[in-house]
Amino acid sequence: MNFFSLFKRKLIYNFKKKINLDFDNINSDSLDKLFNHYGSDKANIFKVNDKTGHGYSKFYEKKLEKFKDKQINILEIGSFSGASAAAFIKYFPNSKVFCFDINISNFKYQSEKIHVFGIDINNEKKIKKTLKYIFENYKFKEFDLIIDDGSHYLSDILIGLKYFFKLVKNDGLYVIEDFKHPNYYEYNNNINHIFLDELLNNLKVKQTFLSNIFNEIDQKYLIESVKEIENFKGNLKDSDISFILKN
Repeated sequence: MNFFSLFKRKLIYNFKKKINLDFDNINSDSLDKLFNHYGSDKANIFKVNDKTGHGYSKFYEKKLEKFKDKQINILEIGSFSGASAAAFIKYFPNSKVFCFDINISNFKYQSEKIHVFGIDINNEKKIKKTLKYIFENYKFKEFDLIIDDGSHYLSDILIGLKYFFKLVKNDGLYVIEDFKHPNYYEYNNNINHIFLDELLNNLKVKQTFLSNIFNEIDQKYLIESVKEIENFKGNLKDSDISFILKN
């Protein structure tokens, strides 16, 4: 993604009229209702077209219960319209959500609790600069929850796990959505020597794996830092979600 494309998308985002969530008084203890209300495909029913959604709500509610009334910081990689971010700040009233997306022109919500950044997952320099800005301005150093709902390309998933898992707090969660999405198989950047399923299985049993993305030091860190991995199957063929708990 070149500079001018990102700049154009940022201009569209800045001038686009957005829905102010701070004046939306909806309250619900059901994350599924919130996902549906704001139009996230994480819901059981995808409001945009009334078709079956991924159905991730029940898994999120189960795994994130411990965060319910805490002051937490969430990083969402791949936010699209901002529907999930909107649902999360309503479900976790003391949260802030930081959204990374390559095309922020689609984002349609705004709130003092939501912060949006135009980011290409492969632009390490921009990522470092943005994270430095976030940590310095919002006075924290690690995220309680990081969600990868980005391109679903295998290469991007692995690069994201390598780079961002280090930024999860102890006892925090790193979530990977749709890791059997068609994009996962169609575009691998020539790194299809290991699929995510294999990597996760190796981490569960504390074994190294063949990779040209994770070097020996990276693998040692992952193996020592992962406490638990749980995978769940949602409603659709490509509805696979993994929750990785950090020590």
